[in-house]
Amino acid sequence: MSFKINMLKGISSNFRGEMNDETIIESVFIDSRNKVQNGLFIPIIGERFDGHDFLFGAIESGAVATLWDESKPLPEGLESEFLVIYVKDTLQSLQNLSKNYLQKVSPKVIGVTGSNGKTTVKDLLEAVLCTTFRTHKTQGNFNNHIGLPLTILAMPNDCEVAILEMGMNHFGEISLLSNIAQPDIAIITNIGESHIEQLGSRDGIAQAKFEIIHGLKENGVLIYDGDEPLLNSHHVDLNKIKCGYNDTNDYIITNLEQTASGSKFSLNNKYDFVLPLLGKHNVKNSTYSIAVGKYLGLSEHTIQLGLNNCILTGMRMEKKQGINGSIIINDAYNSSPTSMKAAIETVKDLGEFDQRILVLGDMYELGIDERNLHRSVCESITSPITHLFTVGEKGNWISEALLERNTDNIVISSFKSKEELLENLKNIVNDSSIVLIKASRGMKLETIATSLYM
Repeated sequence: MSFKINMLKGISSNFRGEMNDETIIESVFIDSRNKVQNGLFIPIIGERFDGHDFLFGAIESGAVATLWDESKPLPEGLESEFLVIYVKDTLQSLQNLSKNYLQKVSPKVIGVTGSNGKTTVKDLLEAVLCTTFRTHKTQGNFNNHIGLPLTILAMPNDCEVAILEMGMNHFGEISLLSNIAQPDIAIITNIGESHIEQLGSRDGIAQAKFEIIHGLKENGVLIYDGDEPLLNSHHVDLNKIKCGYNDTNDYIITNLEQTASGSKFSLNNKYDFVLPLLGKHNVKNSTYSIAVGKYLGLSEHTIQLGLNNCILTGMRMEKKQGINGSIIINDAYNSSPTSMKAAIETVKDLGEFDQRILVLGDMYELGIDERNLHRSVCESITSPITHLFTVGEKGNWISEALLERNTDNIVISSFKSKEELLENLKNIVNDSSIVLIKASRGMKLETIATSLYM
């Protein structure tokens, strides 16, 4: 990215130091430890830190200018020619600057939100669209009120399509992000239970996700999970594309075949696709990228080339060879009851394994009904699942519920520690085993997965 420093005059005309209109800003950063070239440092005030305390470190790292809260004194010893742009609020100024830069580059903007699958859809979109356009996407979890503006400000000047992930855990957050990004295309992947503790109900979650339309451009389009009643019940006067398995959708998934190497499926019994990813839920995730590709004029052949080359961010249904010839599916990045059930159904749908082992742990932010939501996972734990291993107080609620109604002779084991679970698991896996590992991020169950890899 780059822009002339005079673009900062759109943020504030109150400054001290040298404002050379020809100076080029090549990076915007908030962490003074990051080494940059010709950087603009924006100090953010957090709960336990104040970025204004680290200006000299930022200068050592390559800052040539800073935005500065006008209520705060400058540090003693700051050189008089160093450019300081005074603003009322550095965070809001970061957001405003990102809007200005986005308007300057003027790419097509795709906003992606949803309870589950945001990162997978983002990766699929990039895989499909980079066949034809110069793309830029959210890196890591830079999907909040700070991360999204930084993602925009890292965008190359020649970007043609920006793919922006939008995360939230309270009402109003997606609205803010959408108004910053002003998407041409908005995607809601699904409605699950993530953040139900803060939002009260699945209907509350749906309302919060629908905030993505608040900044949608006048002629923009909303693409969403047409199988979800809570999304269909929001009657909004917009261009809409519905994707899913129900025959009321605009893109209807048919003729699905799944193997351990991926999926084959058709859309509307007309377009055939191959997806090198596991799970019915990922087939639906891929339809959002196909719908966007078609909307932007790509052929089915070009879209398929993109799907062939999709590389997902780690720990999302990540399949690897395990010890003793086993197959390990590391889906440990995060979890909700909806996504856990979807992952379990994937393991059940694969036909080549005699031993299907679930390793499940705690799920967080589920509110006052968290016990019942954990227990509800048992609805999916049926034959041909052969083993259930759980760990953690909440994860063990799943074992507890399955013990009460186990009619499929599933071997059930609950553990207090990951180490104890791993020791027992290693004793049973073989070349006919597939192992699914899933829990919320805080459980860090990927340590079990990596211990099982070849």
